[in-house]
Amino acid sequence: MNIRDLEYLVALSEHKHFRKAAEACFVSQPTLSGQIRKLEEELGVALLERTSRKVLFTDAGLALVAQAQKVLLEVKVLTELASQQGGSMSGPLHIGFIPTVGPYLLPHIIPKIKANFPELELFLHEAQTHQLVQQLEDGKLDCIILAAVKESEPFIELPLYHEPMVLAVPEDHPWSALQSLPMEELHGHTLLMLGDGHCLRDQAMGFCFAAGAQEDGSFKATSLETLRNMVAAGSGITLMPKLATPKEHRRDGVCYISAEDPVPSRLITLAYRPGSPLKGRYEKLAELIQAHLEEQLPAPQPA
Repeated sequence: MNIRDLEYLVALSEHKHFRKAAEACFVSQPTLSGQIRKLEEELGVALLERTSRKVLFTDAGLALVAQAQKVLLEVKVLTELASQQGGSMSGPLHIGFIPTVGPYLLPHIIPKIKANFPELELFLHEAQTHQLVQQLEDGKLDCIILAAVKESEPFIELPLYHEPMVLAVPEDHPWSALQSLPMEELHGHTLLMLGDGHCLRDQAMGFCFAAGAQEDGSFKATSLETLRNMVAAGSGITLMPKLATPKEHRRDGVCYISAEDPVPSRLITLAYRPGSPLKGRYEKLAELIQAHLEEQLPAPQPA
């Protein structure tokens, strides 16, 4: 038994498909299948049910998968310890971002990271919060950048910036000429929202409900860009994170209005596993992002 065998086994448990698992491990399907059989022979137990067309694990197989995940996580910690010897800001770094942060934050910070830490090799991954949290827990990601939520509480979280939310309305809306609007003015109105799975949805809805507004139940967007296009088409109004909005008050059929009293906002953090030997690396990365975003975003008013 070796580490690679455990990686094959875990990949098969995640993908439930031999070909997809083999592709994820960058080997041929016969190679992966053959190694799983050798592992069964070495252990003297059946890990899979061979009579099923689906990939089904036996109880022994499920137990081994759980243990293999723990072993692989420990191997990753050892790798991180080794990488520290070559310099705290050099080597590969796998970072996860939520979809409502990544596309809008990365253009600001990637040039800064490359200029300040040229030996750092970045691998960027985008997924929803629950997926990122699981991947961080499993050791597939080194750290994640997301809006602080309950699911991220088990990790160490470094605050990066508070991001205000901005009201987006169609250019022919009665509020379109306003530069700012008290949140209480949303009372009785309905707002377009992202669909389930986006943490921004829950955060925006919390502010809307507090102001007496409701969600438009006839439509749920899959992305911020879909929301923006729906507003431009005159289908409603919404709240958008500040980094996702242009500097201009009006662009492409949408007007952006500062919401206030209170300013709706969310805290963006960098989260990593407790006990990670790369703590210093994450702290330096967080400091760089904090310094740059302080110039881009005003501090929100207290709620």
